Formats: sequence, structure tokens, C-alpha cells
Amino acid sequence: MHRIFLLLALGWCFVFNVQAQRPEKPSSTAIYEKIQKLNFLGSAMYVAAHPDDENTRLISYLSNHVKARTAYLSMTRGDGGQNLIGPELRELLGVIRTQELLAARRVDGGEQLFTRANDFGYSKHPDETLAIWNKDEVLSDVVWAIRKFKPDVIINRFDHRTPGRTHGHHTASAMLSMEAFDLVGDRSKYPSQLDHVDAWQPKRLFFNTSWWFYGSQENFEKADKSNMLSMDIGVYYPMKGLSNNELASIASSQHLCQGFGRLSTRGTQEEYVELLKGDLPKDKDNIFDGINTTWTRVKGGKAIQMILKKVEDNFNFANPSIHIEELVRAYQLIGKLEDEHWKAIKSKEIKEIIAACAGLYLEASAADSFVSEGGSIEVNIEALNRSNANIQLLEVNFRGCPENRLLFNQPLKDNQKFTTKKEVCVNPEWENTAPYWLQEKASLGMYAVRDKMLIGKPETPRALVADIKLKFQNVVIPFERPVVYRYSKPDKGELYKPFEILPEVTASIKEKVIIFANGPREIPVTIKAGGEDIDGNIQLAHPKGWRISPKSIDFKTDQKGEEKTVVFTVTPPKDQSEGLISPIVKVGDRTYTKELVEIDYDHIPFQSVLLPSEAKVVRLDIQKSGEHIGYIVGAGDSVPESLKQIGYHVTIIDPKEIDETSLDKFDAVVLGIRAYNTVDELKFKQKYLLEYVKNGGTMITQYNTSRRVDVMAPFELSLSRDRVTDENADVRILAKDHSLVNFPNTITEKDFDGWVQERGLYFPNEWGSEFTPILSTNDEGESPKNGSLLVAKYGEGHYIYTGLSFFRELPAGVPGAYKLFANMLSIGKDQVETTEKIKG
Repeated sequence: MHRIFLLLALGWCFVFNVQAQRPEKPSSTAIYEKIQKLNFLGSAMYVAAHPDDENTRLISYLSNHVKARTAYLSMTRGDGGQNLIGPELRELLGVIRTQELLAARRVDGGEQLFTRANDFGYSKHPDETLAIWNKDEVLSDVVWAIRKFKPDVIINRFDHRTPGRTHGHHTASAMLSMEAFDLVGDRSKYPSQLDHVDAWQPKRLFFNTSWWFYGSQENFEKADKSNMLSMDIGVYYPMKGLSNNELASIASSQHLCQGFGRLSTRGTQEEYVELLKGDLPKDKDNIFDGINTTWTRVKGGKAIQMILKKVEDNFNFANPSIHIEELVRAYQLIGKLEDEHWKAIKSKEIKEIIAACAGLYLEASAADSFVSEGGSIEVNIEALNRSNANIQLLEVNFRGCPENRLLFNQPLKDNQKFTTKKEVCVNPEWENTAPYWLQEKASLGMYAVRDKMLIGKPETPRALVADIKLKFQNVVIPFERPVVYRYSKPDKGELYKPFEILPEVTASIKEKVIIFANGPREIPVTIKAGGEDIDGNIQLAHPKGWRISPKSIDFKTDQKGEEKTVVFTVTPPKDQSEGLISPIVKVGDRTYTKELVEIDYDHIPFQSVLLPSEAKVVRLDIQKSGEHIGYIVGAGDSVPESLKQIGYHVTIIDPKEIDETSLDKFDAVVLGIRAYNTVDELKFKQKYLLEYVKNGGTMITQYNTSRRVDVMAPFELSLSRDRVTDENADVRILAKDHSLVNFPNTITEKDFDGWVQERGLYFPNEWGSEFTPILSTNDEGESPKNGSLLVAKYGEGHYIYTGLSFFRELPAGVPGAYKLFANMLSIGKDQVETTEKIKG
């Protein structure tokens, strides 16, 4: 799947690049479209809660058809969702989904913005959402985003008038947008922001409505649409060879970790927006009607309009370079505008158009993908003019490193490449370039961001940037190019990575949860060098009552990127206990406590993430029966690794290899989360799974979504959207005498203390009489949900369905979750043990 989208990107390189670091190489048609956008001075902001909430059809329409500057403001980075392509959850999933949003925006032409809100998981009501998020702080972020972006129109994805009908984050996003609309123009609200931005008042606020919000197509057809605008967002773009809906499908398909890969669509399609605030346009096909979106909206813009309209009307697709002189003249006039907002936006746009018309290629590529703070890296500068325009390379300055400045007076002649190299010393005061919102400890609902100027940005700005000054005729124009790492692989060709500044040394413990059932364990710690010739010392911080041997270990690494593993022996206390162990690395007078996590998928840029290096240790008195577990992977989860922690031998089963006898060796077979949603092969192998149960095996099916799937249980079982989102909700044991809560571990209500994010999701709401419900739980004010854990005897074996969120609880080291899962795996073994004792 990843490679398919890479090929799409290469095939439609005039539309977008999958890798953000790859230099843009626009065709003549792409340049022309950029000029059209240059001549449109209007902005729109789309507002919702999560990655994949955005309507890519409307964003693409506004950006590509209307030519408006368009942004998507997502309240969160989607950290609370699930991951269909890998094991990353929480913060790491948020990093992936951030990059997928950026990939989508590179397709549909929009920009991406965020607040500091943390996606803490499903919320049933906006009141809960806003209490956990810290409403005032998130509202200030929305106001900040609007004041910075200055949209003429704002469009909400969700309806603020229907609290409790959908995800609380959804409704909260609309409520915050509504409130912010009335605050952004008031200078008394969040006045400290006005040191950096001006107050601003958008003209209109809309709700992006559809038949879905009315319950049916029939109801929507009958609805009063006098306060609505409609747009045909199915328009075709001949210069792209794609319709708007096709572009939008490609954009939304970038959300691979959410399973949003989809077929493209074509043809006429009406999109509706309902006016909530502001004036209703007279032309109901034009969302910007009555708003001046020409150059005349800014003082001094008329002269610029005369130049650029002429370029647009007479654009030379065969030789765009003939327009450089006019474009440079317009650039000079834009630089004299009093309106700082539009001056900054349009100066940036026209510079890149000038470069594209000249076939100008500017790149600063490093010899490696990272360097440690205070280190140095060789950077290759390449400048190439592919036109007969008179261009000179004057200067290359590495931002923040004035001692690395390079001065030239180098003519760039047509198609004659100029290259030079420079050993660039990195400023030791620079912070690491890992995701900025993960540098401070977050709360349940909010990320902490020390540098307020970073709030809203989709990713950490590149630290090492080459500022390149060129002279066109007698006009000096500065360009900036972030330093990148360019390399190749025989099976993939040319590739790019972001260039990162990382710590001199990092350390990590592979297992994030370590269960101690019997005695001490040896814990390997991997040290990774970010520079050459590092001598240091490492020790483990640990909870009271735990013992570490030895107390510290000296180490030495010779090469950058070298890894060295040291081993500590960790001895738990006698009684049940839990806490954190953390590597502390000292090199000279510096102390390092972070680990480096690398995320590498084909559809997003390579990500280097720095997180506090720690592992949860749990002294747990746990019993289990059986040893060999087969695991069928669904969507990504870490349950197999967690089961290994308590002594099970776990084998990953390839569904294609399941046959009449392949499962007989397992004491239990476990299906990963959403297995029936994601593994098509299961519908062909279900008969073998059920036969395995019938012959005495145990089959555990973890949660699946209720959409587009039938869970193939041996008896009637219907999934619903029932879920319990409060991780502290009471859990009542219904079947107190059942072996699931008695063997080999006694389960009580206390075993549900300390659960994270939720109790569970997509519980069955109907099941056959063969099933025994074990537990009952519910969120406050709701009816009891009894379908979280169901068990049925089938033949000689047992079938278990559970919507409990073991995929979150086991990686979080929740003791009660381990005990309950061990009981599930041990079901039926109490009878075997009793029989063996009688025989003995």
C-alpha cells in the first residue's frame, strides 16, 4: 500500500510530493496555477477535532478551484486513536498522524494547523472534553490560529448545537470555533498575543452540513436551505488531469494508519455550508461573495495587480522564463506593501514562482541525516539556473551560524551547475529537532509547549537552514532551503530524510513494561552515540525497594551511530510493587535522559522522536496455566510482547497457513484487535478456528469495529458502538463463580484500578444464550453494558469475545489486566489440573 502511494506521488509530481524534503519541481501548468493563487487574496479555515475529520473535498475545492489560501485547524494530533499499520500508539501515533495530515495537505493544497489539545480518547460529551482539555487554553490556541492565519471565512466540520450526539471532541471543536469567532477581534481578549499578531475579524462562519446530520437524504431534501450555500465540488481540472474529488480521495487516503485508503470518485457533487455567523452571500455559489479577494484589497496593490494579471493572461507555457522580469518587478512592489500580513504571504509565493520560471534548483544537502548539538556536518550546496535569465549567486548563510557564511559573486549560467561544500558547525545552544510538543511532560488533556511561538505549528521548524541570496538583474532576492539528507537505495532510488539535530547520546530499554513474577531479571539498556569518541557512565534510577546491580557502568563508543548494550540486574521487592526505571547517562558535565525512537514508513517522512527514556517495572504475583499461544495480528498492538513478559511462548500465525491441524499445538489462539476488520483471509479460515475450539481449544477474539464486519462467532453475536470511556468507571463482576474470575488468579473489582484511557469499546449488545457475560460496566448516567467480556462453551473448548482495551492496558503494565488475560488463556485448564490431581 505504501509503495502504491509513492508511485502515485511520482506520477503526479506536479500535484504533490510524498516526501516533504524532496525539492519541488513544478511543471509549467503548476507554475500557472501558482500564479492564479498569487492573484487571489482570500483565506479560508476549516475547523475540526482530529486527523481524518477534515473534508478534503472542500479543502481541495477552495484551494484548487477557488484558489483561496486554505488551512485545516485540527484540535488534536489524533493520539488517542488506533493504528492499522504498526505498533505505535499515543504520542508516537500522534507523530504519524501529524505527518499523514501534512501529506494530505500536500495533495489538496491546504496548510495544516493544530492546538495543544491532547487526544485522550473517545469522549461522549463536550463538557467532559473541555474540562480535560482545559477549555481556556485550547480556546486561546484557536484565537491565536485565527489571528495568525486571518481567514475571511471559517467552516466548522461539526455542529455545535448537538452535544452528546457524536464524539465530544467533535462538538467541542465547533463550540470553540463559535466562541473564538466573537473573540478574535476583541483586543482585550488574550492581549499578550497582540505582541505578535493583530486582532482580526473573519467575515463569516459556516457549518459544513450534509444529509448525515439530518438523518437521511429524504430529510435533507425537505430541509430549509435558505441559509445555506452550495458548491459543486466535483469540478474537473484539465491541467491536472484529475477531478477535485479524485484529488480529495488521494488526500484522504494519506491517512493510512486510520485505514482511510479509498477509491477515487468523479462527477458532480454538491457540498453544503450553513451560515452561523456573519452576512449571507448574495451569490450562494460563492463563499467569498462580497469579500474583496483581489490585489486592490491592500494599499498599493493595484499596480501589482496590473503586472500579475498580465502575466496570468499571457502566460507562456513553453517558456515561463520570459515572465521573470515582470515577476521581479512585482516582487519589489510587494516588498513595499504596508500590509505586513499579505506582504509576507505573497512575497514567499512569488519568490518560488520566480525560481520555478527560471528552472532554478537550489539545494543544501548534508553528508549524514543527523548531528549532535555542537557538532559539525559537511553540507553540499547546489545551485542551477535552467534559463537564460541573468542570475548571480551572492551569498549562502547558515541561519544562526554567522561564522559559516559563504560569499560569492557567481554567475549562474544556463544549465551549468554550481556546487560547493562547507563544513558547517552547529550552534551548541540549538535545541533538538524532535517534535516540539513532546519535549515537556503533557497532562491528560494538554501538551505543554515552552516556546509560545511554536503553538499551532504542525512540526518543529528545521534548525539548520541555508539562506541563499540571488541577484536577478539588479534585484536581490533571498531564498531559504532547510538542510536535508539526500541518499539512494538500489531498490528505491533517490530518497530524502529530514536533517536532525539530536543528543550526543541516547539510551533506551526495549521492553516498556517489565513484569517480575519470580526473582530478579537482567535488563539490557542500549546506548546510541550521536557523535564520535564518547566516554560516559550510565546508571538506572529506580523505585524505592527495588535493587539495581551494578550501580553504574562505564562505556565508550568510537563512531557516530554506534550502539552499545549494557546489562543491569534488577531485583524486585517481595511484595507487589510498580514504578519506573530510567537510564541516566553522563558524558562529561552533561546528563542525558532521553531515548530516540525512529518511525519509518514509506508514505511519510522519516521521523526522529525523543521521549523520556523509561520502563515500567511491575512486581506481580501472577499464576497461569498453559504455555503455547498462537496470535493472529490484526491492527497494530503490543499484546504478543506483553504475553511474553509473563512467560508465554507466543507464535505469530500467518492466516494463510491455517489448516485442519496447524492450530492443534496451541493452548489458546488469540486474535488481535480489529482482526476481522483488517485480515480478509480470516473469513476463509474461520471454519478451522472454530473446529480448533470444538476440539478443545481456546479462542479469544479482541475488539472489532461494528462497521463492515461480521465477527464469526460460533453463536449469535452482534457488535454495537457501545463503549465505556471512563477508565475509572465501576466494574461489577456478574459471574462471580465463573472460572474466568477465579482461576488461576482471583479477580476482584480492585483489579480494574489503574486502567488507562478507557474500559473498552465496541461491546456486543446482543448475544446468544450460550454466552455468559462476565462483567458489567458503564459510564456515568448510562445503562449497564454487559458485553465487555463474553464466554461460551463450544464443543470441548471455549470461545471468548472481549471489547476490553487490553491492547492499551497490557502495554501500560496494568497488573489487573495481566491477571485477567492470564485467566482467559487458562480457561478450562482448571478441570485438566483437577483431573490430573485425582489420577495422581
